[in-house]
Amino acid sequence: MTDTHRTTALDAQHCYQAMTAHDSRFDGRFFVGVSTTRIYCRPICRVKLPKADRCTFYPSAAAAEQAGYRPCLRCRPELAPGLSREDAVARLAHRAASKIRAGALTDGSLEDLSASLNISSRQLRRAIEQEFGVSPIALAQSYRLLAAKQLLTDTRLRATDVAFASGFSSVRRFNAAFREHYRLNPSQLRKLNGNATSQPTLTLRMAYRPPLAWDGLIHFLNSRGAEGSSLIEHSKLYKTLRIGELSGWFMAQHDSARHQVTVELSGSLTPVFAQLSVKLRQYFDLDASPQQIDAHLSQHPLLKRCVQKNPGLRLPGTLDVFELAARAIIGQQISVKAASTVFKRMVLRFGDAIATPHPALNIVCPDAKRIAEASLQDIIELGLNARRATTLHTVAKAFNTGELAIEYGCDSSEACAQLQRLPGIGPWTAQYIALRALGDPNAFPSSDLGLMKALQLDKPAAVEQASLAWQPWRAYAAIHLWQHLSSGG
Repeated sequence: MTDTHRTTALDAQHCYQAMTAHDSRFDGRFFVGVSTTRIYCRPICRVKLPKADRCTFYPSAAAAEQAGYRPCLRCRPELAPGLSREDAVARLAHRAASKIRAGALTDGSLEDLSASLNISSRQLRRAIEQEFGVSPIALAQSYRLLAAKQLLTDTRLRATDVAFASGFSSVRRFNAAFREHYRLNPSQLRKLNGNATSQPTLTLRMAYRPPLAWDGLIHFLNSRGAEGSSLIEHSKLYKTLRIGELSGWFMAQHDSARHQVTVELSGSLTPVFAQLSVKLRQYFDLDASPQQIDAHLSQHPLLKRCVQKNPGLRLPGTLDVFELAARAIIGQQISVKAASTVFKRMVLRFGDAIATPHPALNIVCPDAKRIAEASLQDIIELGLNARRATTLHTVAKAFNTGELAIEYGCDSSEACAQLQRLPGIGPWTAQYIALRALGDPNAFPSSDLGLMKALQLDKPAAVEQASLAWQPWRAYAAIHLWQHLSSGG
């Protein structure tokens, strides 16, 4: 095997065996470059198997591209799932990569990105190179090119719109990068693909490692949303959303045959396509490794039954951290049904109307600014007591001013401590936010009444002690136990 500096921790023999079997567990864990074609593929690619001595294995698509390989037009490396976070360096690298994929190096510098992660630019370079085999700048370029390739394949957007939506600063740079890396110009790539749409929407395809408990995931998400901003129809999830100054909607459905989630996005979200593609992967937890998680949790008798019933259960995320925090505060010490009623009132009172193809999908949840600018009395009138209304108002102000700046993948312990310094935020609320908004796989609200009931334990300390055996996947255990309880055991 060549290029060993790029294939650290990859064993050529095992990689080739996984590729021979088209093993979906390894999708996104490595990519293979074929020397005779100068094309790189996912391990699940169904093209004719190349000979082993013609294969070089890379830890990322960016590393394969840096070595001079072009992406396969059949298996489409841009659709591959990412990796869940395990050790500290990997967590840091993947958090940085998510920011880069969302455009951090398009709108800012490497130093700005490093500062947002509270590390030096040297530490950032080292972490990215160790995990992905390329520099942060090369990783950013690879993400831009793969996003552009996806838009050219799946939409009929003008080349200018594709260039800017995928993060290029000019059409000239876009065309030059395509020719340099893919030895094609954008119009040639579009001619090679006859399956692009002509609708005024965008299509985003996102692969995952099976299994995926899709119905359980979308029903959990929808049951904690608000009527008018979220709905399910024929196993499809419809939802409105806001990113910055833009608002729109999406429809997500499960393509189990291809191990993909297909998302139709409103055209209004084109300028934030790169950012939204990251957020949606996080929202549906598509970078998880369910077989590893399920095997670990199945060592507990109750959780084994839960896993057998719902294999591939994911962490239901959020597209807006404040929205999730507001829902958590409203849900303190009351039932899911009661919390949903109050949350719906908040959305109807402070949300914005939106036109969508679905008549029942007609409102966007309010942002932190809208709630921060509301009067305390208006919030109380939603059905909250004065103490809880004050907490919601205070948290909205903290998000709006930037005093509270937490996001997916940030340090969960630090974020929980930051949250608990605010009045009315205790361990349950902080852990619930960490579980769903921050994507912490080990977050666990041990004082939750539902978890105590499911485990037949009467003290939070006993629940916490029981959960230690499920580390580092306690968050998945919590979701399983809540689902177990809601289904009547």
